[in-house]
Amino acid sequence: MRKTYKYRLYPTDAQTKALEEQLGEACRLYNAAVQERRDAYKRERLSLNYYAQAKQLKEIRAEGASTLANFSSSQDVLRRVDKTFKAFFGRVKAGLKGGYPRFKSRRRFDSYTFPSWGDGCRITDAGRLYLQGVGHLKVKWHRPLEGTVKTVTVKRQAGNWYVCFSVEYVRDAFPVVDTRIGIDVGLTDFATLSTGETIANPRHYRKAQGALRIAQRRVARRKRGGRNRRKAVVLLQKVHAHVQNQRADFHHKAARTLVNAYGVIAVEDLNVKGLASGMLAKSVNDAGWSAFINKLAAKAEEAGRLLVKVNPRGTSQTCLCGAEVRKTLAQRWHECPECGLSAARDHVSAQLILGLGLSLLGLT
Repeated sequence: MRKTYKYRLYPTDAQTKALEEQLGEACRLYNAAVQERRDAYKRERLSLNYYAQAKQLKEIRAEGASTLANFSSSQDVLRRVDKTFKAFFGRVKAGLKGGYPRFKSRRRFDSYTFPSWGDGCRITDAGRLYLQGVGHLKVKWHRPLEGTVKTVTVKRQAGNWYVCFSVEYVRDAFPVVDTRIGIDVGLTDFATLSTGETIANPRHYRKAQGALRIAQRRVARRKRGGRNRRKAVVLLQKVHAHVQNQRADFHHKAARTLVNAYGVIAVEDLNVKGLASGMLAKSVNDAGWSAFINKLAAKAEEAGRLLVKVNPRGTSQTCLCGAEVRKTLAQRWHECPECGLSAARDHVSAQLILGLGLSLLGLT
């Protein structure tokens, strides 16, 4: 299996300048590859692929047209371009909105990758990360790096630098548990379990709105294109990054608790994109249901648990006895006129979700 470890880097001023230069060269190569594909099709109706462009790399580097230090990293940039065009043509064939690949600004091109461990990147005996063209970087090893490293990605985020190690590892044996749970995600509570327990909604974005308002106002008052505006943008990015980190930390911890405790987990297969375009968009995006379910699915696979997604249609308007009980969004209590069941609306929905999940797995 694969997973990614992310660590903070602490480069010196000279190393920061070198990292910026490497990102700039990667961005320049990316834009040149996009331009070449556009020109080839416009002039000769010729569609270039990765191999056609990669053949030119040695010649380009010999002429000094590209100074990205690592050759394999240059190849990875061209693979990124190729993947972008393949995704574009895939959307066109599927009848979706195209989104033709565009050029990238140097300030928005924030990462480049070493695709082969040991080729231009390694960890020294002193615990420093060596990167070709940059040097030996100090790393904050906040947790052990386990597994076999496959790729290394250097990333710039909110004015800070990070390294992401993609590793291949053998899954640890988790204790087998014969417990089952249904999860109904919501906004009042982040999630309600079929056992009746609830997970509180932390509302990280809502709590950070005061700081965001101040940071956004600072950006709006700076002159466009100026150095002070760029500094203000970095401060705004830091506030957003803090909210993102808080949300991710909450999702990881909640998912880990559920995966450790339950062997079968049933969740709703929600159309979060549709929900996030309505009047509850801010609250839905703040909760981050899609990110949570993705983390839950990854941890369940790692632990050998069963996770099943069920159709959410009718789960909030049906009783456990099968009777239809219509409720508005404001009605948070379930009262069934047929069987007399009286319970919290989300608790009943979670029980229905569990029942549907077990029936799909054939475990009822």
